[in-house]
Amino acid sequence: MTMPSLFVSHGSPMLAIQDSPARRFLQDLGKTLPRPKAIVVVSAHWESLGGPAVSAAGDMETIHDFGGFPAALFAIRYPAHGSPEVAGEVARQLEAAGFAVKVSQQRGLDHGAWVPLMLMYPDADIPAFQVSVLRGASAAEHERLGRALSSLREEGVLIIGSGSLTHNLYEFRGQGIDAPVADWVSEFGDWMQDALLQGRREALLDYRRQAPHAARNHPTDEHLMPLYVAMGAGGENPKARRLHTSVEYGVLAMDVYAFA
Repeated sequence: MTMPSLFVSHGSPMLAIQDSPARRFLQDLGKTLPRPKAIVVVSAHWESLGGPAVSAAGDMETIHDFGGFPAALFAIRYPAHGSPEVAGEVARQLEAAGFAVKVSQQRGLDHGAWVPLMLMYPDADIPAFQVSVLRGASAAEHERLGRALSSLREEGVLIIGSGSLTHNLYEFRGQGIDAPVADWVSEFGDWMQDALLQGRREALLDYRRQAPHAARNHPTDEHLMPLYVAMGAGGENPKARRLHTSVEYGVLAMDVYAFA
């Protein structure tokens, strides 16, 4: 069965332990999908220069790449195995598309990967590994990266872009998880939804100029680039579906989209 590709907003690491609508949604999401053969996560928290990096480790270390959070978060382990075979196929397909690929035998799963995975697939019994985002590269280049991987969906591989629909931590001022949503967050989210559902590809690729409050929602854009990977992995002229929308702390939009 052909899998969809997904864009998942992973928000704060607290998503792993703190109740919220987004957390509850992700806990149910894995049950609604066909069981994947393997999972490829393109996380905003692994960036590489000059070309994508692929993790081909056999066992995936749980990377706690954050600070200042409760000890309970650092105690979490997500004991997934990797898939060197599928990782090798990913590397070959990226190389065939003209990317200069680096392969890592050590890289594990950062919180952009293991937080959503532990909610979606808590048994950690599906092989999972990561591909990096491209530091400084355009939305179009990330879409091209995703497109190079799109055929894997026909082999039962689930491709997840994990980032955040909005990600301005400078605007976080200690407000509660259910704080009122800022206008500049909701206006950006509405624009993205309309553009995605209407298939306005050129506008999406030019979001930095066309979307309202784009720079305020993404002072740096590595957390939005996984969306373009997921969009590209959806194939030619993919149809987008918004599966979930909510906002945490007033500034972190937790939208989830599927592409097929």
